[in-house]
Amino acid sequence: MKRLTLVLLSGMWFSTYAQTPQDEKGIKEIFNEALSKCKSYDMLYELCTKIGPRLSGSPGAAAAVEWSRHLMLTCGFDSVWLQPVMVPHWVRGEKEITRVINSKKMGTFDLSVCAIGNSVGTGPNGVSAKVIEVKNFDELKQLGEKAVQGNIVFFNRPMDPTQIHTFAAYGGAVNQRGSGASEAAKLGAVAVIVRSMGVNLEDYPHTGSLRYASGVKQIPAVAVSTKHAELLSKLLKDEKDLQVYIEMHCEMLDDAPSYNVIGQINGSEYKNEIITVGGHLDSWDLAQGAHDDGAGCVQSIEVLRLFKTLGIQPKRTLRAVMFMNEENGMRGGMKYAELAKTNHENIIAAIESDEGGFTPRGYTMMASDAVRAKIKSWKPLLEPYGLTEFDGRGGGADIGPLGAQGTVLIGYSPDSQRYFDYHHTPEDTIDKVSPRELEMGAAAMTALVFMIDRYGLK
Repeated sequence: MKRLTLVLLSGMWFSTYAQTPQDEKGIKEIFNEALSKCKSYDMLYELCTKIGPRLSGSPGAAAAVEWSRHLMLTCGFDSVWLQPVMVPHWVRGEKEITRVINSKKMGTFDLSVCAIGNSVGTGPNGVSAKVIEVKNFDELKQLGEKAVQGNIVFFNRPMDPTQIHTFAAYGGAVNQRGSGASEAAKLGAVAVIVRSMGVNLEDYPHTGSLRYASGVKQIPAVAVSTKHAELLSKLLKDEKDLQVYIEMHCEMLDDAPSYNVIGQINGSEYKNEIITVGGHLDSWDLAQGAHDDGAGCVQSIEVLRLFKTLGIQPKRTLRAVMFMNEENGMRGGMKYAELAKTNHENIIAAIESDEGGFTPRGYTMMASDAVRAKIKSWKPLLEPYGLTEFDGRGGGADIGPLGAQGTVLIGYSPDSQRYFDYHHTPEDTIDKVSPRELEMGAAAMTALVFMIDRYGLK
């Protein structure tokens, strides 16, 4: 009880201390500038249309590194540099084929699929086998090796549509994509088909990344569109001997050199205290990566640009980081944290934008009760801009490794309802982004950085 009282009192003290007319005026100027003199969308349009897909190790990723470096230099930041990191280099190869070959009802027909990232290929002759459907790993284990060996496992657990926050639904289903291949291989499966991670019934598949378990045979994995997952499941109810042919030409090449791209504005008073904002520069190879995560990259650059444009000299050092390789390796985030530790950097807060360029809702946090109370005390200043959600837990994948060093981790949280319509699909293109929603998000991130810079987090 005593601890709770102290937290509440400290929250009241923060509220009285932090909410001044200068705070309100500064935040209003940030939103006015972002919404009336839009820059984020122009940046994103260029990234999406001139560079496009940028999977780690690809020419697109290399072009994106140079593009973001040049952009931040043009913005006039105090320093801009490249942080070397070796990344996985997976290539999709020729278009995948997954074909039902013996349906009594429908004959032979192709399913809408794509290879799951990091998957091995099948070889030129492909793989043909009977399909066994399961919802989860428990069902798979109950079937046992006798039933699974030599067959293709079809993981068909949908994202829970009753979850209001779609990221919770994603979290409840994504392990079948990430670990399904290895779990099936342990029982002798020759390949897996995984229902796409999408809430709606769609014709197109969603890719994503898998992780092969050490010491387990690596087998091919494809994601099937949600509509064709439903169709395949319906056929299997009546046709227990249904067979599928899978052909994939993807492969993992040797690690390739790449970079995190970092821009910085030096602090005037507490220059050794660093506030990092960032998104991941890499995207899947199927589309432009507009929401995932071009939006987060340009919003992070915009945070520093707005400080410069409005003539706000930060007390603390501000950094925008374009992380490389979030999608299929997390190498950029780990390298940034590793070098921060080696260089004894004091990164007091890290804010990540990686949930799309949609309407702002608030922030999630991984922080102590006292820090959470302090940030929540600024809620009255931010609520007029639609920022009402401050209770969620979480930060972000790329900034996650900084948590062990005591960094407060914050995730920028926009509305999540449409995100998984586009996530990891060919549909993640610039025309799916609203310029106003994108700019609102950039301003929402800048406003929080503005308050952290003014008052710190202690």
